[in-house]
Amino acid sequence: MSRRFSISACMLAFALTLMISCEQQTWESAMAAGQRALQKGDYSEAEHIFAAAVKKAESQYGLKDRHVAVALSSEAQAFTAQGKYVEAEPAYLQALKIYQEAHGENHVDVAATLNNLGVLHRMHGQYTEAEPLLMRALAIKERLHGPDHPDVALTLHNLGLVYVSQGVLEKAEPLYRRALAIREKALGETHRDVEKSLGELVSVLQKLHREADAAPLEERLSAIKQRRS
Repeated sequence: MSRRFSISACMLAFALTLMISCEQQTWESAMAAGQRALQKGDYSEAEHIFAAAVKKAESQYGLKDRHVAVALSSEAQAFTAQGKYVEAEPAYLQALKIYQEAHGENHVDVAATLNNLGVLHRMHGQYTEAEPLLMRALAIKERLHGPDHPDVALTLHNLGLVYVSQGVLEKAEPLYRRALAIREKALGETHRDVEKSLGELVSVLQKLHREADAAPLEERLSAIKQRRS
């Protein structure tokens, strides 16, 4: 009897372990499927997949678990890609709250979510809301990574876009120059992100009627594009 009980207990433990493993794989496979749909441009399908992943994470891990926040952020990306800015904001805010309660303010996930919220508000034309969110994200990233990290350059670039949208080109220029310098050093002079920074900087200088400053940068930009073609 003792041996039979021991075997049964082992089988039960194995079954429970297998069930937990399968559930986790299901969440992970759902997230992977959602990302594939995003990459293919099937944003509506991605939205539904990520919504299901949110519910699964809530039931499996709890309402305040990181898995929930990850799925919420992905769902918000799918909303944003469809222009559903009103739906995207609460998803990002809920994810942000989970990250802040788990890690405090100074964490990469908090910074990334603040950055995404700032981008969302900029795309929605809400520039006064976008600026402080991006400033917070920038400050966190600089504390965590130092001033010369590509993640810092990303938020500098996004903040520059806000100022361009507001017509405050003088504020955008130094941000683009700093983002460009970081990206050139970290990623190489022909990287796509370098190309983006150069393009935005050239555009700003031309709008400021500083053609002499824009011309050499425009030549560099053309050279990068030619190498890609």
